Amino acid sequence: MSANRPALEIAPHLFTLKIMNAKLRSSLLLAVVTSLTSFPALSFAAEKLTPLFDGKTLTGWVAKGGTASYRVEDGMIIGKTVEGSKNTFLSTTRDYANFEFECDVKCDVALNSGFQIRSHTYDKPTPQASDPKKIREKGEVYGYQCEIAEAAKGVSGNFWDEGRRTKWLDDLATKPGAAIAFKAGEWNHYRIVAQGDRIRSWVNGVPCADFRDTLEASGFIGLQVHSIAKGKGPYEVRWKNIRLRELKAGDVLK
Repeated sequence: MSANRPALEIAPHLFTLKIMNAKLRSSLLLAVVTSLTSFPALSFAAEKLTPLFDGKTLTGWVAKGGTASYRVEDGMIIGKTVEGSKNTFLSTTRDYANFEFECDVKCDVALNSGFQIRSHTYDKPTPQASDPKKIREKGEVYGYQCEIAEAAKGVSGNFWDEGRRTKWLDDLATKPGAAIAFKAGEWNHYRIVAQGDRIRSWVNGVPCADFRDTLEASGFIGLQVHSIAKGKGPYEVRWKNIRLRELKAGDVLK
């Protein structure tokens, strides 16, 4: 009998330890939940992106700036150059301020394109900010443009200040892999995040632009068909899976 006594004496202590461990786990869980709910400003944006294009019509979009054509085909928006046209932008009919935007694009190699964000049109003839001698006509588009260009140029994913300061807003040469992320003649996936004065972009998952600018807080989103030289083209650019979600104050995105 004496050989069994230690087991009988230890058993109550083991039971007590189990209860203490269960209480400790509950306390830790409560502390974690409390700490998370105590900081609502650190919420994470988890909502799904909403389609901006229904795959069938151009409802919710309007062409601005030039006379290039846009059509819907096989669930894509296809933009086609027109000789003599200025840069043309198929634009959302409403403005967006803080958002996450994604889209797949395939552009003819010889054509330049881009995604306008927080953009506007001039309401009257206006001197261009970077060259006051050049007058921008009423109806021309200006604003932040995420570049779609020949791969060899190494600027796809950077932001150009379209129709206004006419300069690059970041330097992809300082970003590992950014200058070669774009694949010529293939489908490329773009992601753009605009939050406050910070604007970021990714091309095929590779981080590209990341800069701050306070000039524009909101504006329309546009799909560019660039102007072409006389005797060139026609060229086309295709977009699909155009999606967006608006961000709230405090949303955190990587």
